Amino acid sequence: MTLRRATLGLLALAAAVPLAAQDRLPPAPYAYQQLADPVQEAKAKRLMEELRCLVCQGQSIADSDAPLAGDMRNEVRSKIAAGESPEEIRSWLVARYGNWVDYDPPFDAATAFLWFGPLLFLALGGWLAFGRFRRGAGEGEGEP
Repeated sequence: MTLRRATLGLLALAAAVPLAAQDRLPPAPYAYQQLADPVQEAKAKRLMEELRCLVCQGQSIADSDAPLAGDMRNEVRSKIAAGESPEEIRSWLVARYGNWVDYDPPFDAATAFLWFGPLLFLALGGWLAFGRFRRGAGEGEGEP
């Protein structure tokens, strides 16, 4: 009976551990609050729609509810409010998080596969399909 209670207690403790991992910090000031100047907010919004959320990976930081995206929105809005240009902010974020953060990564040696990979796979698929169809057509000619 005591072993059973100890096991249940350990299971309950193990189930409660993920609750302690929740983010307890309040969101950054500009994570969910727009800038007072509409022109600056429009600049920030355009830039935030061009930056990828590193947690969600399929959403921009403007659309994501992840805490990291909120921190990135805060950084973008704070830097826009301080007078930095969107390109300076983009360069700072790329230097910090890598080209992955940008939805339009530059063409260089590290991103060449991202640009040419789809074409390579399309050519490979066409080559395989052509070979299969050609072989299939040749097999039917010799049969009586």
